[in-house]
Formats: sequence, C-alpha cells, structure tokens
Amino acid sequence: MSTDTATDDTGVTGDAAEDADELIDELERRRSLRGLAGIAVIVVAVAFSAYQLWLAARGFTFSFSLPLYGEVTLGSLQSLQVNSIHVTFGLLLTFLLFPATQGDGFLSRRLARLVPILETRLGETNPVTRGARGVRGVIRWLLLDPERERVTPVDILLMLGSILSTLYILLDFDEVQMLRSLGLDSGRTIPEILPVLSAPIDALAAIGIPLDESSAAFVLGVLGVLLVLEATRRTLGFYLMSIVGLFIVYARFGYLIPGDAPIVGVLGQIPQSPWTTVIQNLWYNTANGVFGVPVRVSVQFIFIFILFGAFLEMSGAGKWFIDLAYSATGRRKGGPAKASILASGFMGMISGSSIANTVTTGAFTIPLMKKTGYRAEFSGAVEASASSGGQILPPVMGAAAFLIVEYTQTPFANVIVAAAIPAIVFFFGVWVMVHLEASRAGIGGVDASDLVGLRSHLRQGWFYLVPLVLLLYYLLVARLTVARSAWYTILAITALIAFVAAYNKRTRWPLVGVIGGLAIAEFLAHLVAGVGVIAALTGAGGAGMAPGAAAAAVAGKVGWLVIAVSFLTLLARSHGDAPLIDYDDQVDDAIDTVTSAVGRPQFGSNRAVGFLTFLEKAMESGARTATPVVIAVAAAGIIPGVISTTGLGPNLTTLILSVAGDSLVLLLVITAISSIILGMGMPTTVTYIILVSLLGPAISNFEVPLLAAHLFILYFGVIADITPPVAVAAYAASGVAKSDPFQTGIEAFSLSLNKAIVPFAFVLVPGVVLLRRIPGVPADADQVYRVIGVSDVLDVGYFVPEVLIPIVGVFLGVVALGATVIGFLYSEVSWAERAAFALTALLLMAPGLLFNSAESILAALGMAVSFDALTFDLALRAIGGVLFAALALTNRRQMKPEAERAEQGDDTAAEA
Repeated sequence: MSTDTATDDTGVTGDAAEDADELIDELERRRSLRGLAGIAVIVVAVAFSAYQLWLAARGFTFSFSLPLYGEVTLGSLQSLQVNSIHVTFGLLLTFLLFPATQGDGFLSRRLARLVPILETRLGETNPVTRGARGVRGVIRWLLLDPERERVTPVDILLMLGSILSTLYILLDFDEVQMLRSLGLDSGRTIPEILPVLSAPIDALAAIGIPLDESSAAFVLGVLGVLLVLEATRRTLGFYLMSIVGLFIVYARFGYLIPGDAPIVGVLGQIPQSPWTTVIQNLWYNTANGVFGVPVRVSVQFIFIFILFGAFLEMSGAGKWFIDLAYSATGRRKGGPAKASILASGFMGMISGSSIANTVTTGAFTIPLMKKTGYRAEFSGAVEASASSGGQILPPVMGAAAFLIVEYTQTPFANVIVAAAIPAIVFFFGVWVMVHLEASRAGIGGVDASDLVGLRSHLRQGWFYLVPLVLLLYYLLVARLTVARSAWYTILAITALIAFVAAYNKRTRWPLVGVIGGLAIAEFLAHLVAGVGVIAALTGAGGAGMAPGAAAAAVAGKVGWLVIAVSFLTLLARSHGDAPLIDYDDQVDDAIDTVTSAVGRPQFGSNRAVGFLTFLEKAMESGARTATPVVIAVAAAGIIPGVISTTGLGPNLTTLILSVAGDSLVLLLVITAISSIILGMGMPTTVTYIILVSLLGPAISNFEVPLLAAHLFILYFGVIADITPPVAVAAYAASGVAKSDPFQTGIEAFSLSLNKAIVPFAFVLVPGVVLLRRIPGVPADADQVYRVIGVSDVLDVGYFVPEVLIPIVGVFLGVVALGATVIGFLYSEVSWAERAAFALTALLLMAPGLLFNSAESILAALGMAVSFDALTFDLALRAIGGVLFAALALTNRRQMKPEAERAEQGDDTAAEA
C-alpha cells in the first residue's frame, strides 16, 4: 500500500510523519530548536556518530594513511577516555535537547504561586513584591523553557561542566591512573592546575565551600556524577534519578543501617567509605560505576546498531516496509491489523524504541484499522503491543540485548538464535488475536485498489532487504564481532543508497562499468604488487598475492568504490531522475529547510545534495535516538557499581532467596513483578541493568540457563511498556487512535499475555530457546548450556521431547490464549469455556509452573516429593493438547454461517 494512497483514504494527512515526530517530542519532552542552537545540535550529533563510526571501524587508535604521504597518527585512547567521551556527547545533547523545566513540575508550580500571593497581600508596588518579581524573572531566564525552543544559560554552564570533567580525564590521564591507587585525596587542587581560578576558589572557601583543599579529581568527579543525575532527570524522569541517587547515598551511609534490624539488617553489612572513595569508584572506574559495563556495551554495540537503524530509516526503508506489510496482508481478513503487526516488527528492528515505533507506524496503521471496523482502543492496543515486540525481535533487537551479550559472555549470534522462537511466538500470538477479533466482528481487508502489488513493490525496493541479509551473514555465518558486523552493514547501506540515488536509465551502464573496471584494476594491482592501484602507482608495491587473497582484499574495498563512483556520478548529473530512491520525509524536509534558508531552492532537486542530506540526517537521527540510551546506561551503571564495590551482592542474594523460600517459581514471579513495576515509565535497558544486578545472582543459584534467565528479565522489562498504569507505548498509541489511554493499555497488555507466559516456558524448558545442557559439565561451570546444533536435531530422543513438543505446545497454547482473551475461536466462547481455554494455554505453554509450584508447596509442608520434570512436562502437555482439541471441536460445532457473522460485523462497525 502506498503511503499516499493510505493518506487519501484513511484520513491520515500528508503531514502524518511530521505529526508523529511532534508527538514523540512531546512524549519525550524534547526541544525543537532552530537557528544557532539547531546548528549546534547537528554539529554535536554528527560528531558523536562520526566518533562512534571510527571506533567501530578502526578501534581506539586514531591514525590513517594519506596517498603520497604515508601514515598519520593522532594518538590512541584508553578505555576510560573512550567511555568518558561517549558519555560527554550524551550529556551535551541532553542539555541541548531536553529542557531543565517547562514550569509544569511539582516544585515549579508551587514557586509560581509565590509572587501572586505577595501581590495580593503586600501590593504590586511593595519592594518585597518587586524584588520577588525580579528574582522570578532571573530564574525564568536562567532555567525556564516552557515552549521547548531555547537553550538556557544554565544549559550552557552544564555543557561547559561536562566538557571540563572529560578534558581532565583526557589531558591528565597519567594523574588519573596514579589516583586509582593512591586515592583522590592525593591529586592536585584546582588552583594548582588552573591558577587563574585561585580568586573565585578562595571566595568560595571563605563562605564554607572548601574547594581550595579538595583535589581537582574529586571536584570534577562529583561534578560529573551530578551532571549524569541531572541528565537522567531530564531524559528519564525524577523517578530513576531518585533511585540512582539513593544508591549513591547508600554507598556512603549504608553502613549506618543496624545489623540487627529485621529483614533489612543485611543491607548494613558494608564497609564505611568516604566520599572520595565513592566518587573514585563511580567516576574513575571502567569496571563499575558511570563508565562501567553498561557504557562499555553502549560504546561497542548499542550506539552502532542504533546508527544502523537510523541509516536504514532515513534511506526510506521504514516507509517501504510499511507498504510491504500492507501488500502482503492487506487483503486478508483483518488485514490492516495484521499489516500493523508486520510493519511494527520491521520498524522495531530499525528504531528499537517502543514509543517511536508505535507513533511512527501507528500514524498510518491505526486509522486504517479503525476504518475497517476495529475499535479505537483495540487499534491502539494492537499497534502498541506489536511495537513493543520490536525490542525482542532478531536480528537487531533492543539495546538490552547487547547488554545480555556482555553480562552472559554469549556471542550475539547465539543470543539471536535463542531469542528467535519466543519472538516468533509473540508476533504469532498477536496475529492470532487480531484474526480472531476480525472473525468475531466480521472485519475484512483493505480494498485491492488501494494496495500495491507485492511483486511490483518488491521489484521497486528489494534492495532494502540487502542490509538485513548482510547483517545476518556477518553475525551468523562470518561470525564477525557485533561492532564490525554493524560497521560493514552501515557501509553497505551507504554504498547501496549512493548507487541507487545515482542510478537511472542514462547512468546505469557507465556507473556499473566504472565500478567494475576499478574493481578489476584493484584486483590486478593486488595480484601483481600486493597493494591497491594508488599505492602501486606510487611505487609502494611488493610481492603479489594469491588470487583468493586478492579477491578478498578487493571485496573489502568495494563499498568505498561504489560510494566514490556513485557520488561523482551524482555530482556530474546532479539533476537527473532517481526512480528507485525515496528518502524518508525527514530528509526531504531538511533539504527544503536548508535550500530555503540559503536562498537556493533550485538545490532541492540536486541529487548530490539529497545524498549528503541523507548522510547528515542519518548521523544526526542516530545520535538523537541514542542520547537517552547513553544517559540511561551511564546512570544505571551506578547501581551495579554500588552493589559490587560495597560487597552488597552476596548479602542481597541471601535476602532475596530467603524471601522466595528457595522456590524457583516464586523467585521468577518476584522477578516478573519487579520488572513490570520498575519498568513502568523507564527504558527497558535500565530495568534490565537494575534487575540483573539485584536478582540475577539469585536466579543463577538454580539450575537455570544463564541466557534464558537474562532473556526472562528482558521480556518482562519490555512488557512494562504496555502495562497500566504507566503504559508509555499504549498511551502513545492512544494519542494517535484518539482512544481512552487506560483502556488501550489494558487491551495492549491482554494482547501481549503470551509474552508474559512464554518466559516461564523457556526458563523451565530451555529447549524452547534452543538451549541444551552440555553432558557431564558441572552446574557451577562457566558454560553449562549451549545452543543446539545439527547433531542435537538428529538426536531424536532428545530433540522431540525437549525441543519439538514444547515448541509445538507453545504455539498451540498461544491459540488457546487468543480464544481466552478475545472470547472467540470459530464461534463465541462463553466465560466457562474461556476458563477452560486459559487452563489449556497454561498446560500447553508452561506446565512446569504447575508441577514446580506443587513441589514447592509440598516441600513447605515438610513433604519432600520430587517429580520427574520431563515426564510430567510431557504428560501435562498431552492433557492440554487433548483438552484443546475437545474445546476447539465443540466450539466449531457452534459456528455460525459466515454471512451471518459478516452481517453482525457490519452492524458493529456502523455502531462504532
């Protein structure tokens, strides 16, 4: 379905994408900056992306070769320096994009009442009133940004503080290394480093702020931690900032908790640490704290994959995938809702954000769902539910998936394999529910005249699938690192889009011919001289290479050759047509804005300008999207840092196990509830980091696969996005659907119930996530489970009962769950039948919940009974299968004729 057609027929205006962007900014409270401030955002964002691209391509050493000159080395960075630059870019963009206050907060509203009260009681001309009015004006000028359109003086000061904190780590790294062993008290003071600041430092000391005695390392460390907390408040809210702040206070004063206090006494068994030690652990440490594991994962994995998604989105792939979903499913029963599921899955791989995914695809899918007969709440719920699944859908997944790689030391390729079946089950479950709802209400598909043919659509934009195929190849076949895989894929996207932008009937043969000729020349140069053409011509050649090695060397340069030749073609034929490329609307809008601003509207049709704008918007969008994630991992890293450095971990594990009563099921339930509560209004990444730090060690006490346990926490963190009362994705969808937010959240959670049951299934039966215990390996070994291979599939005695039957059971259980939630299968389902279907779903999907619970209850009663897990699992699944068949056959006999249901559906749609 073409976007234009959908726009005309559904009531979605031509500004749908722009409205979606505005809604995202409103939900995330971002500024819309223009002028110099807008240029500053672009410069910082593009620099951030360029920095991360260099790290992905070349590592921590900044050196490059120049023809006729040789190697140029600018220097190399250590891990702490690399991480600090990464966080500083995030801080700079935060203080540019997110206002300190819009005047609508708890404190702001109460302070705003002060001047009116003084005017009423003292009069408007009273000196006290005038003074208060003047102070109010100064505070507003310093802090207030109600329209989200200006950078305040306080923002500029905070940006300068961010730069200063990082410059110290960059320029005085030798001193930082020394202070790691000697303590921050041993460092130089600020006047010793910057004598020009002696006077203000002395003035502050005179009023009781002893900066003249504190080391610069300590002061700048405190400043850095406070800046991270403030950035957390702006991007993620006061709730998370408070949690992180409490952990910092606990690191300093937790020892004061009485050891004999009931339950919490164990929390006081930590050493007493001065502030210098706390700040040293939180700010100058790459093992824990702000620059610890989460930020390291962001540097290595998360940002580059967010940038991959931005490149794909700005190329126009997002629109193409939405149209692909409609072309594939639009004619089917309930087609718009099914298209929403597919489109949300595709877009989830691009955006990785539940809110952005919901609003972006929902702007087109929700109006169509409503038009064909779905209720507004159900339409918003479908979009929110499917969009939240983007974070668990391979091959990209969300940011938390890359943290799983680091925390479990599992290759990303294995994470993809393990996450595949549960993700497919989730989307299949939502698909089943929208199909059943369409059957119940008699909802058909979109008129064929409003759809683009699937074959023609694939012919028009098949190249958008190439990056995804390449990514899977690099990860699963070539087994490259995550960062290198993403880098090569981004390079491939850039080359692909440059070629497509330059391609038309006049340029296709010269374009292909020049690229092919240069590739052959490069191959011959490597074959004869062992170097490239330019190096060979300058006399730098040596011994030749074998044909295979020469071909491999040329393959690594093909992307750059394509980009160079295509861009030169764009410059030479800048105003030719580009029939295959259709950039994202943000690229087109940026071109119009820039060309109008410089007074050169004729450049709007310049293909070279379009390609350069695509690159700029991709790099800018990637950095903008990554900023909240960078701040989230920097802040959340403080929590495991405090747990590790205070030695709280083992005591906390003991406390949690005692609360759970050594029951795995109860511990999993506690984890699930904690994930949902903690994840309400917080990014999945933060929820994952906190719960892995708090509950991960306790879960590992049971014989649960480490990867399955981490995926369990991830799944429930994702569910929090659609769980009332703070269902952020569902509320975003309700804004597009014009529906009741709370009811939309309830229905979104109902549609995602299988996402809450499947995690229990794969923790109790690892075969569902394609994991098998390694025979003969002790339970305390580093690797107890592995991803199954061909030999495991051929081992019928293992594969059928422990993998195939559980997976089939999960899929059948999802259908039973659909009948439970929708109240319809072949015909209406009564409440008694719903209860039976619910039991059937549980028996088919996660029967282990029943016999594990029974085991725990009997153990609590002093009856030590042990069940054979596999036998009971298969028996209960068999009972569930028989029950499902009986219920389905009974329901089918009650089926009404199709024409009668369609007539009822028309009546329902008319009432809606």
